[in-house]
Amino acid sequence: MPRRRQRHMAGSGSDGTEDSDSSAEREQTNSSESDGNMPKRQRLTRASTRLSQSSQDTPDLKRAADHDESPPLTPTGNAPSSESELDISSPNASHDESQSKDQANRDSDKDLSHRPKRRRCHETYNFNMKCPTPGCNSLGHLTGKHERHFAVSGCPLYHNLSADECKVKAISREKQEEEVKAQEESNSRHATRHQTPTSKQSKYKEQVAELRKGRNSGLQKEQKEKHMDHRQTHGNTREPLLENITSEYDLELFRKAQARASEDLEKLRIQGQITEGSNMIKTILFGRYELDTWYHSPYPEEYARLGRLYVCEFCLKYMKSQTILRRHMAKCVWKHPPGDEVYRKGSISVFEVDGKKNKIYCQNLCLLAKLFLDHKTLYYDVEPFLFYVMTEADNTGCHLVGYFSKEKNSFLNYNVSCILTMPQYMRQGFGKMLIDFSYLLSKVEEKVGSPERPLSDLGLISYRSYWKEVLLRYMYNFQGKEISIKEISQETAVNPVDIVSTLQSLQMLKYWKGKHLVLKRQDLIDEWKAKEIKRGNSNKTIDPSSLKWTPPKGT
Repeated sequence: MPRRRQRHMAGSGSDGTEDSDSSAEREQTNSSESDGNMPKRQRLTRASTRLSQSSQDTPDLKRAADHDESPPLTPTGNAPSSESELDISSPNASHDESQSKDQANRDSDKDLSHRPKRRRCHETYNFNMKCPTPGCNSLGHLTGKHERHFAVSGCPLYHNLSADECKVKAISREKQEEEVKAQEESNSRHATRHQTPTSKQSKYKEQVAELRKGRNSGLQKEQKEKHMDHRQTHGNTREPLLENITSEYDLELFRKAQARASEDLEKLRIQGQITEGSNMIKTILFGRYELDTWYHSPYPEEYARLGRLYVCEFCLKYMKSQTILRRHMAKCVWKHPPGDEVYRKGSISVFEVDGKKNKIYCQNLCLLAKLFLDHKTLYYDVEPFLFYVMTEADNTGCHLVGYFSKEKNSFLNYNVSCILTMPQYMRQGFGKMLIDFSYLLSKVEEKVGSPERPLSDLGLISYRSYWKEVLLRYMYNFQGKEISIKEISQETAVNPVDIVSTLQSLQMLKYWKGKHLVLKRQDLIDEWKAKEIKRGNSNKTIDPSSLKWTPPKGT
C-alpha cells in the first residue's frame, strides 16, 4: 500500500497534524495479534506508557521509527495521552510494514535505554517558584502526600513541623479514616430511624469528654515564655505555637482541618483552576491601614507571589516593599483621584474619572477592588466606563472610601456596573451613600436605573437595605389613596422590578380579586421612622444641591 494513503487512513493527532507515533502503535497492535503472545489491550497500554515516558525524557529527540514531527506538547509539558487519543479501529496496514515498524520502535527504545526512566507523575511543578516562608526550601507538604509546596497553606515549616512529621501524621490520619468509614458502614446496615447510641458510641463520647477536661486550664509561666519567645523570634512568618493551648484531641482536629484545606487547594492548583502565587497576596498596606484580602486578583506574577503588597492610596500604584513605597510617597504629587470633582459636602467628595482618559489609574482601581469582590471580571478593558470615586479629605489628602463604575452607554439602563466600599470604611453608611449617589445621577439623566447583575453578597444586602428605606420613606410621605409602582419608579429612579421584589420581601404586595394591591404596613413604617429619629442628622447622606454635574454627551 502507498505510504501516503496508509497514513491518511491511520488517523491524525489531536491538533490536526498526522501522528506517526500513533500509526506505529496501531501497526504494532496488528503484529501482536498475529503473534498471539499478549492481549491487544495490554500491548497497547505498554506501548503507550513507553511513548509517554520517552516523550517526557527527550521531548526534542527525533523518533527513529519515522521522520515526521512528534505530537505537540500539552500546556503541562507532557505529550498527549497516547491511549486516549489513539484510533484503534482496525487500520489497513500490511503485515510486513507492521513488522518493520515494530523493529524500528525496538531500536528506538534501545537508543533511549541508557537514559534513566522517570516515574510518571500527575503533578506539575514550577521550580522557579519558592515558598514565601523565610528559610523554607519548598520541600515537603502539610498533607504529607506531595513532595513540594509553594504556598504558606502547605508549608510544614510555617506550621512548626518537619516534612517527615507531616508524612507520619498523614499515615495516622488515613488509618483513622479507614476505621471510621468501616464503623459507619457497619452501623448503616443496622440503622433505624430513631436509633439510640450504641455502646461503642457512648464509650467514645466518654473518652472524648475525658480528653477535653484540661483544655481550659491555661498556660503555665514557662509555657507562656516559650510562646512569647517564639512570637518575638519569628513574628508573622510562623504559625503561633498551639501546644498546651487546648486539649490534644481538639488540636488534632484542627490539624486535620488544616491538612484537608491544604489538600483541596493543592487539587485546585494541579487541575489548573489556580496557579502558583495566585492566592499569595494575603495583605496589602494601604495608607495607614493594613488590609487582609478576601479574593484573588490578577496582579502580575512577580507581584502576585508576594505575601504583602504595598499600594499608594492616592495614585494606586502597587509596589513590592516598604522602602519602594516610602520613596514613591516622597515624590508622588497626587493627593486626590484624577478627573473632575462633581460632588462635595463637608469632607466627602466624589470624582468622575473617565476610563479612557485615565486608563492606568482605573486599571489599578479594578485590580485593587478584585481583592475584595468575588464576581468582578473587569480589570483592563476600562475605556467604556466612567468611575465615580468617593473620598474623605483631611490635611494629608483625599483618601479612597469606595467607588462605583457605570457604562457610558448602557442599553439596559444599568446605573452601576461594579461597586465597592473599602473594608476600613464598611458599616459606616458609605455604601448606602454610593448607591444613593448612583440613583441621583439617574434622576438627573431622567432615567430609571438598576445595578448590573450578579451582585456580590455584600452588594445584595446593601441594595436590599437601600430599596427598603426608599420605599418606606415614600410610603411615609405619601398622602394619596391609590399608589402606583410606576409613579414610585419615576420619583425614586428605582427599576419597577426591584420595587416589586422589595415589596414582596416586605410582604407589602398582595393579589386580591384579580389585582395586585400594595399594602401600607404601618408597623414597618413606624419602625423605620424610629430608626431615622435615633440616627439624627447624620452627615452620611447625599445632598442633591451639592452635585455639580451634567450628563456626558452620548449617554
